[in-house]
Amino acid sequence: MADGRIVEPRLLRGFRDYLPGQMNARLKMIETIRRVYESYGFLPLDTPALEYHATLMGYGEDNAKQIFEFKNPEEEHVALRFDLTAPLARVVAQYPDLPLPFRRYQVGPVWRADKPDAGRFREFTQFDLDSVGTSSSAADTEILCGMYDTLRELGIPRFLVRFSDRNVLNSLLDFAGIPHSSSHAVFRILDKLDKIGLEGIAAELTVGRVDASGDKIRGLGLGAGQIEKIKQFLAIPHGTRKDVLGSLSRLFQGVPSAAGALHGLGAISSSLDALGIPDEFVALDQSIARGLDYYTGPVFEAMLSDAPEFGSVFGGGRYDGLVARFLGRNIPAVGAAIGVDRLLAAMMKLGLTGTSPSTAQVLVTVMEPDRIIEYEKLTRELRQAGIRTEMYLGEEKGLTKQLSYANRQQIPLAVLMGSDEFVKGEVTIKNLRLGAQLPDKKTQREEWLKLSRTVQAAVPRVDCVAYIRKTLSEL
Repeated sequence: MADGRIVEPRLLRGFRDYLPGQMNARLKMIETIRRVYESYGFLPLDTPALEYHATLMGYGEDNAKQIFEFKNPEEEHVALRFDLTAPLARVVAQYPDLPLPFRRYQVGPVWRADKPDAGRFREFTQFDLDSVGTSSSAADTEILCGMYDTLRELGIPRFLVRFSDRNVLNSLLDFAGIPHSSSHAVFRILDKLDKIGLEGIAAELTVGRVDASGDKIRGLGLGAGQIEKIKQFLAIPHGTRKDVLGSLSRLFQGVPSAAGALHGLGAISSSLDALGIPDEFVALDQSIARGLDYYTGPVFEAMLSDAPEFGSVFGGGRYDGLVARFLGRNIPAVGAAIGVDRLLAAMMKLGLTGTSPSTAQVLVTVMEPDRIIEYEKLTRELRQAGIRTEMYLGEEKGLTKQLSYANRQQIPLAVLMGSDEFVKGEVTIKNLRLGAQLPDKKTQREEWLKLSRTVQAAVPRVDCVAYIRKTLSEL
């Protein structure tokens, strides 16, 4: 306010703040994901938010349109990364001594000049796992298993991981008599199946359509016979992985290019069966295409069954040609990424996350300000015992206000030390979480009296740490 003007506090469209309750849920999610990834032996990596513009180009027309780009102070053309995979390709090319396969995980923000939507932001966090330097179908299976284990570990009861192969879609082009030069355009349209339905797909592949905003989307001009072949492909019923694979084999009889893709999908399906991964959670779905143009083989994506409006929350695939942009030769790679912000928004809507705004387990109240050092000593003692503790530092000195603060912050326990406690060498431990569950005193007096005796207890000062630790273990 040096110039005397008041600045209106505003948030950019497509961006968001994470207040403490949301941030705690987010950090818990990230820690859970990291734990799963490390259980697979993946290694941590980090890269800068900014890359040279040329590093991020060549990954498809759609990505090029979404890049935030500008000049740095040295007048170099730079851009914010739009995902974590392109920087990974640069790292693998730049550090030839990395052992292959290089199996890494990475979490960090990325930026896309995209249209904001439910759970879709212009700045968002991705959490990737990738294996670079192996063409084995076992690596593809491992990514699918990692997706399954991660979503299960996050406590999501109903989700579906779907997988297919970009080469199956290439075989569809041969089956329908569509030139491969149109592949990217066709696949981008097929990737919209969940959003616009079969008729919307047919319209965009032929004469075009008008979207919900009134914009005209030009069609690709495909013929009726070609559309019929695509509809046959998309109409393959959902079933077990074995059933879908059999349907694809029958549909593509006489299409030579289908043999390799179907063999690869068969190998993945057999491994998933052997590993006990249920069809109801990981399904072969021939219709998924994935929007990015750099996928070269198997593709994966996951949706929450009870929040389909959030779309894909976890997706990826095989991208054997990505590192070639830097080295001039292919290095096989496969991976997947969680959209942390989108998944968190979906989980919060479904009530699958906590929203406690505090990290503290205990609040030490300050009832005798002239004895502040005693409160500081107790606080430090609890912290050194591994108990997350906050000492009340607010301006309100009344005990009621301090306990109200603890309740608002959802801190489960409060420690009270007033003049009586100091004389007796005691502390009073108040179980605020249990106190919030007390029945109404007027209508259920006997039950209230019975439970209220357990809400707080006076314990010797020397036993404070042990008592609090035991109480927390029972919450």
